[in-house]
Amino acid sequence: MQAAVGGNLFASLPTKQDSELVDVLAAGGGVRIERIVSTGQASPEGFWYDQPEDEFVLLLAGSATLQFEEDDRRLELVPGDWVEIPAHLRHRVERTDPDITTVWLAVHRGKPVT
Repeated sequence: MQAAVGGNLFASLPTKQDSELVDVLAAGGGVRIERIVSTGQASPEGFWYDQPEDEFVLLLAGSATLQFEEDDRRLELVPGDWVEIPAHLRHRVERTDPDITTVWLAVHRGKPVT
């Protein structure tokens, strides 16, 4: 029998870093749960995520703007906002708050296509 594990999503938050911090909290059965910490990062100009799995994202702290290629829609996120991003819906992080640490909870579902 395995022991239960736990933690705090707001523990050990960096105040400033060069790139986003991604911690895998749990994975198995086609599901991966991540804590993502942003301190002003954004996707590089012209870069689009095109992921092979569905992604559910919940913004826990800070703020961010997501951009979707399909209709050039921008979605402003504040704490408590969530979005379901279907596999292969091209999107990018247009901005994250440079002054307040942005904390995301991301749940990836489905086995990636190889």
